[in-house]
Amino acid sequence: MQTHKMAHHGIAPIRINAPFISVAAVFVERLGFLKIKIIGVRFSEHNVNSCSRINLPRWGASQHREIEKESVTVISWPRDDRYKRDKQTWKMETDVTKMESYKIAPALQPDPGSCAFELDSTLSSMVALQTKVPDNAYTVQALGAERAGHGVVISDTGLVLTIGYLIVEAESIWMVDHTGQAVAGHVAGYDQETGFGLVQALGRINAPALPIGSAHDVNVGDPVIFAGHGGRTNSLSAVVAEKREFAGYWEYLLDEALFTEPPHPFWGGGALIDTDGRLCGIGSLFVQMNPDEIGSFDGNMTVPIDILKPIMDDMTRFGKPQRPARPWIGALSTEAKDHVIVVNTWDGGPADKAGLQAGDLVIGVGGEPVASLAQFYRCMWALGAAGVEVPLDIVRAGRVAAISIQSADRDAYHLAPKLH
Repeated sequence: MQTHKMAHHGIAPIRINAPFISVAAVFVERLGFLKIKIIGVRFSEHNVNSCSRINLPRWGASQHREIEKESVTVISWPRDDRYKRDKQTWKMETDVTKMESYKIAPALQPDPGSCAFELDSTLSSMVALQTKVPDNAYTVQALGAERAGHGVVISDTGLVLTIGYLIVEAESIWMVDHTGQAVAGHVAGYDQETGFGLVQALGRINAPALPIGSAHDVNVGDPVIFAGHGGRTNSLSAVVAEKREFAGYWEYLLDEALFTEPPHPFWGGGALIDTDGRLCGIGSLFVQMNPDEIGSFDGNMTVPIDILKPIMDDMTRFGKPQRPARPWIGALSTEAKDHVIVVNTWDGGPADKAGLQAGDLVIGVGGEPVASLAQFYRCMWALGAAGVEVPLDIVRAGRVAAISIQSADRDAYHLAPKLH
């Protein structure tokens, strides 16, 4: 069994980087399990300020200061009043972004002499991304109101691909290209099922489009580049360590994700680039596996680019794929010793309304036994489209019980983009 730890905000004995994960760690310890399996994490530096929104303890100011001293992934962006109008674009008054204050060690940066493509030109396709989300947005309770990461230009029209959690419900988006110029953007597409997000630049962006490749052409052991905005100094020479299934605690499942090492410290929306200079994935998570055992792994999980291709046309035309939405219940769950454990529920979501509680063990869906998050999700999604009743068999306080949840379309809980 693999055990996972997520390292960002350090709270002994479990390294934590999201409030949901901290609850999972504490709860499973109370159950007496010696090892836990945390299934991925998404981080916003503003999670610290949003803990109270999900009825979790708020970390004190002194703890936040300690986090800032210890962590390389706390990002600070200039706010809107730090920009000056310059014709149709905006220029930042200060440095492009605090992300660039961190530099990848020279020995870990990609070597242009070993690339079969023009490295600096390829890396200039990366942009820095800053988004602001309304305080009343549904995802603020988990992801915060201000988010920052990377994006990669994928078309000559200024279309930028990023990881979806950076832009979902965003009311304003700013991007910075390799020349330091900032340009506004808007959400062009978002898909919860794959995790991808698209941003359309509303002005000229000085970045070439990165050619799209395929994760199928990348094998375990192959060298890759995990690229962030900032050129070589914010890009990392990495190796594909694994290609396997990935199940996330937020009702998310990939049949095959790419895991690379060593980890990039600013992973969200980074580009995974193959040996031909083509885009093969988008960075999503930092993951630690088996951290206390021989063969431990620190790295990043990347969403393969191939699952974007079938939905690309719908995303650009309609803002989302034109397929029936999967049933969503709003449960946040983890695994431990072949058990699916409910850690929390989204406030006002279907599971919350139906009375599912933190600590419930999910042992079946519609009479089908489940022992993993992947089984849980596949059984639930097999019931039909969003809106279908999801009958769960649970164990609560040592007793088997049944609970029925009226599922929903997750997108219905999100604020719609103002412009598409």
